[in-house]
Amino acid sequence: MLQFKKNVLYIEQVKLSDIAKKYGTSTYVYSKNQVINNFENYKKTLCSKDGLICFACKTNSNGGILNLLVKLGAGADTTSGGEIYRCLKAGFNPSKIVYAGVGKTAEEIEYALKSKIFMFNVESFEELDAIDKIASKIKVKAKIAFRINPYVDPDTHSYIVTGKKGTKFGIPYENAVKAYLIAKQKKNIVITGIHSHIGSQILDIGPFKLAAQKIKKVIDAVEKNGIKIEYINCGGGLGIEYEKGQKVLSPKRLMSEIFPIFDKDKKFIFEPGRSIIANAGHLLTKVIYRKVSGGKSFLIVNAGMNDLIRPTLYEAYHEIVPVKKTSAKKVKTDVVGPICESSDFMGKDRMLPVVEQGDFLLVTCAGAYGSAMSSEYNSRPLLAEVLVNGNKSTLIRKRASYSDLLLNEI
Repeated sequence: MLQFKKNVLYIEQVKLSDIAKKYGTSTYVYSKNQVINNFENYKKTLCSKDGLICFACKTNSNGGILNLLVKLGAGADTTSGGEIYRCLKAGFNPSKIVYAGVGKTAEEIEYALKSKIFMFNVESFEELDAIDKIASKIKVKAKIAFRINPYVDPDTHSYIVTGKKGTKFGIPYENAVKAYLIAKQKKNIVITGIHSHIGSQILDIGPFKLAAQKIKKVIDAVEKNGIKIEYINCGGGLGIEYEKGQKVLSPKRLMSEIFPIFDKDKKFIFEPGRSIIANAGHLLTKVIYRKVSGGKSFLIVNAGMNDLIRPTLYEAYHEIVPVKKTSAKKVKTDVVGPICESSDFMGKDRMLPVVEQGDFLLVTCAGAYGSAMSSEYNSRPLLAEVLVNGNKSTLIRKRASYSDLLLNEI
């Protein structure tokens, strides 16, 4: 939903420069209609099957975004008690909330059970025991799926690989059937499904198909032991086009390759996050200084690694675009932030037109793992967030103040 009109960059029908003037910078800006389009691409493909599209809210947990997804019919993929709390406050039906994560505490498990969430994705034998004991204590039954690690390398950044042998995630593949046989004996456990999530920003269908084929073998073995698997949770992980020309998979392609692997009576859960919100959100920032040092050109902006850590943490690429198109010559430039770290940058060696001090830049496709991973490092207040719908913009998170930095200190 980004487009230039007469050399001015718009998000939907609103000028980015107007957003900067109204709300200040740096600011996260989201396109409501891009979120809707992205979600509908999943929903219309899954409509032939009985199942759920559960938004991975770790990618973006802003209440305004979550509430929008509630209205679209989404479920929620959560990884902490706090995410469950946010989702309930945003209006998610607890019967559409799935809870994953390798380190669920007793307090979080009890909170989830009392909140009547749909299902736990169980990642260890000891976690299964904990859920069973806590469910017994509060006299409820807990629906579960086991997260199975299928030992599939998705060929993505090593920090976001989750289905490869040696990672912390899931039940080891060779122990999958054993896990279900143990769960069958638990009085307070209701076996409902199976789960697999192999990683994120995956651009090739091969790993998805291989993981599905291996999960099918587990299902066949489990069901031979009299245990019915109703839901197959295929996780998330579809990549997006961060760089122009990257070939990405569509939800339609993913599902068309996955569905035939399994029996026709199965129900499916998908847990997209990045592919719903990443290209719907962008970081609007301002050039505060220009500098040449050691033969290098720098643009120093007022967004730092505390606001968007992906370039630093994952060496991730985000296209950087001036919000005003000019005919000025392009120079190789590092776009860096004000944080006292050499690792603080938005992009290195970018060919950008010469811009003026005070001009605005847009760091694109920052809707996923942008605001959600931001911090107050260097005692920098958290940014404002704005949702754009057509020609209207709405503040969905106010900019924090200096006094907010001390909010919980004693």
